[in-house]
Amino acid sequence: MSSPASVAKASRWQAETDSGGRFRFGRNWSHFLHRLEDEDIVEAKASLKQWLETESLADVSFLDIGCGSGLFSLGARKLGAAVHSFDYDPDSVECARELQRCCSSEHDHWTIERGSILDLDFVKRLGKYDIVYAWGVLHHTGDLWRAMEHAAIPVKPGGKLFVAIYNDQGLKSRMWRAVKRFYNSGRIGRVLVCLTFIPYWVARGLVVDSLRFRNPVARYRRRGEARAMRVVTDWFDWLGGYPFEVARPEQVFDFYKQRGFKLARLKTVGGRLGNNQFVFVR
Repeated sequence: MSSPASVAKASRWQAETDSGGRFRFGRNWSHFLHRLEDEDIVEAKASLKQWLETESLADVSFLDIGCGSGLFSLGARKLGAAVHSFDYDPDSVECARELQRCCSSEHDHWTIERGSILDLDFVKRLGKYDIVYAWGVLHHTGDLWRAMEHAAIPVKPGGKLFVAIYNDQGLKSRMWRAVKRFYNSGRIGRVLVCLTFIPYWVARGLVVDSLRFRNPVARYRRRGEARAMRVVTDWFDWLGGYPFEVARPEQVFDFYKQRGFKLARLKTVGGRLGNNQFVFVR
């Protein structure tokens, strides 16, 4: 039987999606999982090893905030970590559980639940972890700075916090926020946004590939840089990804510096569209 708190959480999420205030990320991830390949898992592991500067996560505790498809939770588990994953989107939670059932026999070392990083009581109950991973998640909560504050809580002394936050492009970011809001306003909004942007992206890709004498179909089979996402999955994730907030790299750096964190690794998008990536050490 579901607890009153979980029922209330489900009701809030449903109300937010029904009103156009939240994109159903989990539905998009479910389409991605239908085309998951072993190479995607290999790439997820490689990304974690590169950013965390390690070949193994044996004897390491790993918290995946907003686990999405569960791919990077699985990658961490394959590297030896004891993993706990959670997501606010119930479809994402089910995606992670399905991936766990299909790809991992070590269930005792990978737990999955539904929860919100904005729920302080929930976050405090999580305990402490060696690595807290929140890639491309906190800016979709509807309260970025509170989410960033709460993401720091489960990090052990000496532990790492790996976050990726959308870059603030000023007016461009505000325009994209309006597009995403319209996409989530209903069927008409979704259709109009898709008809506006997807044909342009297809045509642009066709022109670029033709000029470079490349197979124009190949780009739709390729994965995103170090993230294993497919192009089409990424399109819908981007167009629909709402709530949507942004921050400048220096804002993120200052925020965590004031809370006792030291920057260990950084990769920015150089003022362009995308995620600035940070690894902090407490």
